[in-house]
Amino acid sequence: MEDSERKARGLCLLSGGLDSQLAVCLLRQQGIEVDAVVFKSPFFKIDSARRAAKDLNIKLHVVDFTADILALVNDPPHGFGGNLNPCIDCHALMIKRAGEIMTEMDFDFIATGEVLNQRPMSQRKQALGIVERCSEYEGRLLRPLSALHLEPTIPEKEGLIERERLLKLNGRNRKPQLELAREFSLVNYPSPGGGCLLTESGFCRRLADLKQHEGLMCERLAWLLIYGRHLRLPGGAKCIVGRNSRDNASLKKARHSEDIMLHTVNVPGPTVLMPLGGCEADVATAASICAAYGDHDGRSEVVVRIYEADCSRELTAAITDRDAFASYLV
Repeated sequence: MEDSERKARGLCLLSGGLDSQLAVCLLRQQGIEVDAVVFKSPFFKIDSARRAAKDLNIKLHVVDFTADILALVNDPPHGFGGNLNPCIDCHALMIKRAGEIMTEMDFDFIATGEVLNQRPMSQRKQALGIVERCSEYEGRLLRPLSALHLEPTIPEKEGLIERERLLKLNGRNRKPQLELAREFSLVNYPSPGGGCLLTESGFCRRLADLKQHEGLMCERLAWLLIYGRHLRLPGGAKCIVGRNSRDNASLKKARHSEDIMLHTVNVPGPTVLMPLGGCEADVATAASICAAYGDHDGRSEVVVRIYEADCSRELTAAITDRDAFASYLV
């Protein structure tokens, strides 16, 4: 069968946002078989991608990207954006990982929902070119929404994709995408922007603190960044205070034998985790923090249970105003 007659196969990066969903729809409109891929890490929420894949009835490949992105945050060849977001290097490495799946599973190309000049750092024409070259899959990366502003890809030249049916979107105006969403009956997509915690200054303070103290070699410590309040104690240990029942359950589940866990005994209160433990002075401070965030109902002191390795002990902590610990918050 000639290339122009066989059905093309594409692998599309799917964040779950409108642009990535539109890329899938544009390709399938041409009869192209499309699978999707999403990259999982502490910094990218993949719930929207799972929901979009279900709505689109498309197979979703989930790739653990944690080690990759931590290495880039530690040393980004092309630098950071406004915070600790190594967007150019991150996109290039995602394309490279997607390209490995493409090769292994015999897809013809990789696609993304990127729009030329929509984002000032990573979607300028020069940046798109850098991403493609660094990904090592030059010619196999298709951006359907802005393809007519870019050089034809190999599958277009081979006749697997009809170039004239691709688009030439440019800039930050969302009106064309919203019109296309109505055309394709897409109604379930998040608001534009966000999605990556590395662009959020508050979260990046936690990440920078982790990088400075424990380093970025441990994936578990990076995942803990998404839970609770984080405090750096005077002796150098960190404690994480659960904000709600979800945080508390997640911190309990995440505890390792080298960690110390605390919670109130005689009143409702948070779970407090000290990853990698700490000195006795920091443990006492963590117990005071645990008591301060508990529902002490006017009591002057609270009993806190401290779990270390396979044993536990109790400590009576005087109630201190939470403001006393404000300087420890990361």
